[in-house]
This record gives sequence, structure tokens and C-alpha cells, in this order.
Amino acid sequence: MMINGAKWAAKYARGIHSAAPLASPPRGANKGLLKPGGKNIVMVDAVRTPFCMSGTEYSKQMPHDLARYALLGLIDRVNLPRDIVDYIIMGTVIQEVKTSNVAREAALGAGFSDKTPASTVTMACISSNQAITSCVGLIAAGVYDVCIAGGVETMSDVPIRHSRKMRQLMLQSTKAKTLGQKLGLLASIRMGHLVPELPGIAEFSTGEVMGHSADRLAAAFGVTRQEQDDFARRSHLAAQKATEQGLLRDIVPVKPPGGKKIVSADNGIRVSTPEQMAKLKPAFVKPHGSVTAANASFLTDGASACLITTEEKAKEMGWKPKAYIRDFLYVSQDPKDELLLGPAYAIARILERTGLGINDVDVWEIHEAFAGQVLANLKALDSDYFTKNHIKSAKIGALPIDKLNNWGGSLSIGHPFGATGVRLAAHSTNRLIHEDKQIAVLAACAAGGQGVGMVIERHPDGKL
Repeated sequence: MMINGAKWAAKYARGIHSAAPLASPPRGANKGLLKPGGKNIVMVDAVRTPFCMSGTEYSKQMPHDLARYALLGLIDRVNLPRDIVDYIIMGTVIQEVKTSNVAREAALGAGFSDKTPASTVTMACISSNQAITSCVGLIAAGVYDVCIAGGVETMSDVPIRHSRKMRQLMLQSTKAKTLGQKLGLLASIRMGHLVPELPGIAEFSTGEVMGHSADRLAAAFGVTRQEQDDFARRSHLAAQKATEQGLLRDIVPVKPPGGKKIVSADNGIRVSTPEQMAKLKPAFVKPHGSVTAANASFLTDGASACLITTEEKAKEMGWKPKAYIRDFLYVSQDPKDELLLGPAYAIARILERTGLGINDVDVWEIHEAFAGQVLANLKALDSDYFTKNHIKSAKIGALPIDKLNNWGGSLSIGHPFGATGVRLAAHSTNRLIHEDKQIAVLAACAAGGQGVGMVIERHPDGKL
């Protein structure tokens, strides 16, 4: 599936502008997607804070502060009585050591009862997908009726530790009783003990940073630098247009304490010219790599939250659900050579399981960690060899570009690791309503060689 960059850029532009709402009434639920004996589980609505580049608007906020904004925004959006919520789950990746269960602290800060349990999950970039599906599982099992799923990441203030040797000395110091013992420990300190440990950015099992993996993946699938730059520029153009048209209605404005202004929009959207993008040097594989700062996602702060319940409970409460959560699955593969191929595996398997074909899907949302990663996954799905020998399925085919990430993605909007999954679900749902369509599939890759695929169906009552 080699693609001419200029022709594809033109396709992109058509895709961005072609998603106008239609006048036909919403269709009813697709009963074939509901498993026998299963419950109609719905997402009532989803919100998020504006996603901001790390070190900017939220630089003084702790993760539970950001997550609290998302919970408060959800409460306001759906007129949610706090006491109706049975359970809260939030995803995060780099945990703040003072609030290891960030969901609990955010819930208490947002005014939920101390009797409402809350837990935090982590699965790298699909952590808030895990939060959503954990809620779905609890509701499907009959444990709870109303749950909140969300996620948060604050890259502006990551935990930096003392070195391991220094930590050991500090722990030993708590047991030192005499002055001599304390002086002996003090004398054993060396300069190397003072070197801090930053959070790991490389894969633990391979030692390779994700950007380097993305570069190798792009090369393996023949994704050119121009294709990556075109795709990244398309993401920024789409996000800019969606922002200008007021389509990103999942955003709830926030005013950080001590800040002088209300933050109401994502601040990482930058539409560069092809010439500007072409000037950038490779960021990982030097000097001949193709991944640059312009075609990779950036460090981002932000939080998200969504309300999950049964269709029956939503009607009882007078809520107008936006979507059914019809199916989901997680995949895992070789973290070295297939680290970022989770979407290809997940899409192939979720389509097979639901019996859907490419033409049955109206909206596609794929997480954009790197432009090369998305394009490699698209080529993998359209490859006879790869689908047969690796995914072990028939070729899926070429996904229609004009249905993919039409409001931008992680390359432009940003990627707070723990919050992106809910953002993907919100975009899938809101695009279905705006475009008057029925079925969405979202997919994402994650560190460790994992991935997620989800099928979302528009609810007949859904409105923006």
C-alpha cells in the first residue's frame, strides 16, 4: 500500500471537510452487536480538560487536581448526582508517589462521598480504555449500575528519585542509632549516589525508546518521511478546523488555581508548512531516520472522564446516552519488533469477532503516537503477507482515510498517556452523532507491545 504523499494529502483534505451532518434521522440500535443475554451498556457522555503541552498551563497542577477538573466537568455536563455513582476508575501511567491511587484523591476532591470506592489502573497509553472496559465488566456482571471511567497524566512534574544506592543509604539511616553509625553512613556517600533517576522512557524488556521503535517500524513497512509529515500535518489541520467549528465539545474549560485565565482549548495544535516540517532533523535514528518532532506526539498534560451505565438506568435517570459500548478486546505481541502494531492486531480481531467489515464501520479513531506508527498499521492491515503470517487472518484491506481521525488526533491534540483512551471514545461517539452515522471502531497501541480495539455504536437518543 505505497501511497503518493501529494495525492494522499489531497485525500486528507477532502476527508477533513466532508464530514458535514446529514438530515436523515438516527437509526435504531444494531441488535446484532449485542451478545445473547448481554446488557445494553451505554456511555452517557465524556469530557476532558483541554490537553496542554507539558510545562505550560498545568505546570503547577498535581495529577489529582487535573482529574478533579474532569470529574467536575462530567458532573456539570450530565447533571450527575454524586450519590448515584457506584464506582470510579481512572487510568494513569507515571504515578505521583503522594497520590498512588489518584482516582480516590480526585473523587474526594470533586466532592464524591468517602463511601464511593475508587481505583486506579495502568496499561500505558491505553490506561483509560482499561478504565472504561473495567467499568463495563463490573456493570455487565451486575456488581454496579453507574460507574465513572477516566484518566489523567501530568508530564510537567514527573517523580524523580534518588539513585538506588542513595535510597538504600537513606533507609539504613532510619535504623542508625548511635552517632558513630550515622557518621559511618554519611562517610559512605559518593558522588555517584547523588545522580537522580528519571522515569524510564525506554521499554523495560528491550531497552529501546519508543521513538526508535517507531522509526524502525516505518522503515519496515516502507513509510516515507513525506507520508509521515503529510499525515501529521493533516492531523493538525483537522484539529484546527474542528476547534474553529466548535466540534470538540468534549472539552470542559478549567481555571487552574493561581492562573490568570480560563483554559478552554488544546494548545498544541500547530499547522506547519510542508517546507517547515521537511527542515527538521530526525529525532531518534540519526542521521537517516524519518521520525521527527513534527510527526510525533508531544508530552502533554490533561485528564478525561466518562459516565458508563446500563441503558435501563440511563432512562430511569432521564439521561440521553450518546453511545452503546458494544465490544472490546486487548491484544499483546512482541514488544521489540511489533511494539506499536497493536491497532492492526486489535482491528483485525475485533472485526472478526463482531462480524463487521471495513465498509460497516462509519468512523475510525486510531491513536496517533507517531505518524509512522499509524501508517505502518494501515499498511499491515492491507498486507496479504502480514495478515496471513502474523495476525493469522484474511487481509482486512485499506481503511478509508476520509473516515479516520477527522477531528485530529494525538499528534495535534496531544497525548496525556492516561487520558487518551476516553478522548478516543469521545471523538468516536461525537463524530457518529455529528455525521449521522452508526458504528465506530477505535484502536490504540501501548508500551509493552499491547493494544486495544473497541466497537461503539451510536445511541438513537444521542445528541451533541
